[in-house]
Amino acid sequence: MPQAESTEGLHEERHRDGSLRARGRVVGGQLDDHREWFRLDGTVLRSGWSDRGRASGEWTTYDRTGAPYRTTTRG
Repeated sequence: MPQAESTEGLHEERHRDGSLRARGRVVGGQLDDHREWFRLDGTVLRSGWSDRGRASGEWTTYDRTGAPYRTTTRG
């Protein structure tokens, strides 16, 4: 299970090897603002916005070269 570090203002999750898995902001105890997920090799897997803990707006999924290959709208 990935480890999570969460404080007001910053939230990070780590892969088992310690590399960054996800990051975003915590406001009022909920994920809020821009969020990103990373592969084990450090490349961005997905990014998007959260509004009080719920996915909102445009979310982009990236291929292994970092190029966007899918965009969806949430919320």
